[in-house]
Amino acid sequence: MKFSRVLSRLLLTLGFSVAAITSQAACLDNVVMVHGNTAYPSSWNSTVSTLKSRGYIDSQIYRPSWGSKTCAACNSHDSTNTNVVKTALQQAKAASCTGKIDVIGHSMGVTLAMKAINELGYAGYVNSFVGVAGAQHGLNSCGLIQSVKNKRYGAKMYSIKSWIDEIVCSGSCYVWGSHTSNVDMQNATYDFALGHFGLQSYTTSTQATLLMN
Repeated sequence: MKFSRVLSRLLLTLGFSVAAITSQAACLDNVVMVHGNTAYPSSWNSTVSTLKSRGYIDSQIYRPSWGSKTCAACNSHDSTNTNVVKTALQQAKAASCTGKIDVIGHSMGVTLAMKAINELGYAGYVNSFVGVAGAQHGLNSCGLIQSVKNKRYGAKMYSIKSWIDEIVCSGSCYVWGSHTSNVDMQNATYDFALGHFGLQSYTTSTQATLLMN
């Protein structure tokens, strides 16, 4: 009887210990997800679901909300918008169990994230930077971007792009002889036969793999 009680207590204690361990999040880089022009943080819902299926929890994911949601022409890479992204980057880094963060942007969110990383001097704190349907080199329809060219935004940099992107490929995908969604000095790029918004919603497995790389 005495042995049974001791064994029961031991198993109960072990059970609580296992439960406590499994309830804690794995130590992963915190992720900052920057949405596109006139979009919302919820545009990343599919990506968040994929990340959660791989072990992330809500507190490890930061989704700043920036800019006008109704006037695309009103949004720019000015301090009003970059400051929102900077705050998210700072919060994610401060709370990171690894000391590093990962950053992913979609559309204008790619270049906005680049500018924020530059201004904070955070490239050394970013493990993986992923640009989805971005336009680092600008658009043929509305001008070119110089300030974010040929700089590092993380230890590893990737792009996810399409040759049928109806937004960044307006007129032509090529700007300065390269697909504008390519990230300068990128480690790899991944092409999909998807439109501008499909690249964000339907490449979540690739996004998660690159963020965890």
